[in-house]
Amino acid sequence: MPGYLASRLLSLILSLAVASLVIFAVIEVIPGDPAAFMLGLNARPDTVAALRAELGLEGTRPQRYLAWVGGMLTGDLGVSYTYRVPVAKLVADRLEVSLPLALMALALSTAIALPVGVFAAARRGRAADRLAMGLAQIGIALPNFWFAMLLALVFAVNLRWVSAGGFPGWEAGLLPALKALTLPAVALALPQAAILTRILRSSLIETLGQDYIRTARARGLSRGQALRRHALRNALIPVLTILGLQFAFLIAGAIVIERVFFLPGLGRLIFEGITQRDLIVVESVTMLLVATVIVVNFLVDLAYVWADPRLRRR
Repeated sequence: MPGYLASRLLSLILSLAVASLVIFAVIEVIPGDPAAFMLGLNARPDTVAALRAELGLEGTRPQRYLAWVGGMLTGDLGVSYTYRVPVAKLVADRLEVSLPLALMALALSTAIALPVGVFAAARRGRAADRLAMGLAQIGIALPNFWFAMLLALVFAVNLRWVSAGGFPGWEAGLLPALKALTLPAVALALPQAAILTRILRSSLIETLGQDYIRTARARGLSRGQALRRHALRNALIPVLTILGLQFAFLIAGAIVIERVFFLPGLGRLIFEGITQRDLIVVESVTMLLVATVIVVNFLVDLAYVWADPRLRRR
């Protein structure tokens, strides 16, 4: 177990270092000068130089990289070129929307996928299994933005149960805020639930064919008992991997859903940063999202130890 943990920590640190280098290098090769872009074509050279100094664009690339990484480690993500406020404040404000939305979608997709995947695996080859897998295939094939617009049309425009978009803020109350996030969470969750369902079913079917499951059945356990007591936990490793990837996607990849429902989340912040050439926002937020992916995958690796006790002896 100590060796496994040490190797995972080393992989985490190396991955973060490589990610920061790649992101900084990509931002550096983008043509044009952000200061000149902000001031316009007719700006005087001394004014551009003063703004470059104010924005921290002076110095060599290694110096700027070290200053950027050092600021990230201390919580200083820089100051937005466009909004003229700290990037950390922008991220905190947008996380109030993106994080609850991702957690709601992840909880909903898991709550749907686990029972349906177990149900389908326990009835492999029967009509119920084929129906569940057919619905899962449809869920995977449907574009989530089209499904989001369909939800808005039905529940917001026709039934008027919820608003068609926008976010009132948590200061308006817990119920109105959760109500505004419900349709986006459903639009994000159902395609992810379909993927999880198929992964869990396939993993369970493979596990049910193992020798120890046949031994458990020979000792008198029913198929359902063997599945719940022995197969399910061992089948969770690929599911944990997909859950980690899905959480990172739901945090960073919900930009289309956020635009459909006019939600001020992190995805929308990155889109605005790209269109407004606010490179410090794009650079810092992208690094935070990549770090989230890496850290979540690290936590998933630790969860493997719970799912597979054999890793504790490494």
